[in-house]
Amino acid sequence: MSRRGRAVAFLLLALATAAIAAAIANGYGSSLAQGYGSLRPVVVLAADLPSDEPIGPREVAALEVRRVPVRFVPAGALASPGEALGLAPKAALPAGSYLLASLLRRPGNDGVASVGLGGGRRPVEIAVSGAGALLAAGPASAGARVDVVVTEEPSGSGPGRTHVAAAAVPLIALGPGPDGPGPGGLAGATLGLTRRQALRLIAAQNFARQVTLLPGG
Repeated sequence: MSRRGRAVAFLLLALATAAIAAAIANGYGSSLAQGYGSLRPVVVLAADLPSDEPIGPREVAALEVRRVPVRFVPAGALASPGEALGLAPKAALPAGSYLLASLLRRPGNDGVASVGLGGGRRPVEIAVSGAGALLAAGPASAGARVDVVVTEEPSGSGPGRTHVAAAAVPLIALGPGPDGPGPGGLAGATLGLTRRQALRLIAAQNFARQVTLLPGG
């Protein structure tokens, strides 16, 4: 075989090897996607962030975006570094951790005082379910008005009654509950409630099937 013929043969062999490797990698990626579900972008800290220091353009440029299977993404994880611009960590955050909306606040926002409670309302924390959308909304959701919906345990063969137990109450703060984020996990919601509303909802979280927040109340 001539020198030119050997060169052509080596080139064809290299192309075939590359094609096989690409097919294997594609198949591996497909098997991962099938096993763990679709991927979602999440923001990860490339360096430590100090507490109470507003995140500026320099800090935003240092944030990394990684694609993680949806089932492993914590509730409230930011998807874009730009979402953190102007916000401040509530506590020092170590490098390598996810950047969660519940860990950030607007500078000068000290929670209860900034919401402007009145009319005999006081801050009360209750456990709620189905708060993923509000957690994803981040610190901007604080101060919004929400309806608290209670689903009672069924008394017979039919479904339990669902009703609004407290309408248009101020949401002061929201964060993952003791069981952590994820499907089925509870969130801790601090609401501005009257004494009557607080007693009703405290009883509901102990005896009802589910307590849920409905945005835009």
